[in-house]
Amino acid sequence: MYEIGLKLWSINTDFYLKEAGHLYDKGVYDYIELYVVPETLETLPLWKRLDIPFIIHNPHFAHGFNLAKAEKKERNREIYEQTKRFADELNAKHIIFHGGIDGNVEETAAQLASFNEPRALIENKPFVALPNRMGGQFCRGATYDELKRIIDTVKCGFCFDIGHAVCSANSQKKEPYAFLHELMSLKPAMFHLSDITDMTSPYDAHPHLGSGELDIVRLKREIFPENAVISVETNKNSKENLDDFIKDTEYLKNV
Repeated sequence: MYEIGLKLWSINTDFYLKEAGHLYDKGVYDYIELYVVPETLETLPLWKRLDIPFIIHNPHFAHGFNLAKAEKKERNREIYEQTKRFADELNAKHIIFHGGIDGNVEETAAQLASFNEPRALIENKPFVALPNRMGGQFCRGATYDELKRIIDTVKCGFCFDIGHAVCSANSQKKEPYAFLHELMSLKPAMFHLSDITDMTSPYDAHPHLGSGELDIVRLKREIFPENAVISVETNKNSKENLDDFIKDTEYLKNV
């Protein structure tokens, strides 16, 4: 049976936090994957009130964290220390990291290794960053070779994002499902899942499960192990409830 995760941000302390408690009590999902927005340590006591398992997601490029650039090393460390505080106090099993944008993969691996973080997972990325939004061009950790180099250097685990992998496969001119199988050899500890609007696009999107072109039945048959840990990363249509997340979890369980 899958373990299903609800993706939230540390700033989601108004409607989502309360709703998250209700849905966990009803058995809708099994853990929260909490993205830590920098400078939000004041929200930590609110999350600690929830008797729910946590996985932590470190901030990414959009919030100033870029492991691929040497000049970002000091700020990267400052941000990581905030993330570590969340992970420690919420007893998180994993901390997920992005490899950064532009720069080089050797820098990514060296900086991540310097954290000496035993809970670290590296997440695979699309090959190209979203245009006009990310301030860079190429994502580190988009190919098998870069991911393996990071994993081997850091001795960390792997967070397998299905949508990112399809985007990367398209950029690399690889058949998407073949690339998914290739990445499975990296023995993922967990998965990220949303549907895919266009299976030929190099750019990432997060539509609801069953609304796009991704063959989720095939994923369940060929990719996900029976005990897969899967964070549902679909868009949220409402700021006041998580009804769309409930529908996504039902689709994943029953399709």
